[in-house]
Amino acid sequence: MSMETERRHAQDLADMLAPLGEVGVTRFFSGAGLTLAGRQFAFVIDGTLYLRTDAEGRAAFEALGAGPFSYDGPSRQVIVRAYYQAPDEIMDDPEMLCDWAARAFQAATRAAAAKPQRQSRPRRRGTSPS
Repeated sequence: MSMETERRHAQDLADMLAPLGEVGVTRFFSGAGLTLAGRQFAFVIDGTLYLRTDAEGRAAFEALGAGPFSYDGPSRQVIVRAYYQAPDEIMDDPEMLCDWAARAFQAATRAAAAKPQRQSRPRRRGTSPS
């Protein structure tokens, strides 16, 4: 699937998710990311929607047979358990899709809150930033 096709598909999904607010479409590796309030909560790669999740929401995905995002790395398969494939059942129901996307945004928000904030160190005189 071409990058342009991925972007159009992501834009269609963003339009469906408009009840959540202004959903943006960004570049994301070979696909397109979906953002809300500046926070990525989903992405589309190879025509498949992946939603952000965490320990709190993972069981709901697994109960519907959805698996985590994975790709073949140079020496092994990489599994990214922070994003799961959107279950087929939600893709044809705009209200259900919005509900799952809202939960994905909440998971992305929890993940951001859990990250330690970077502290900038004061520079010494006569040194340049690296």
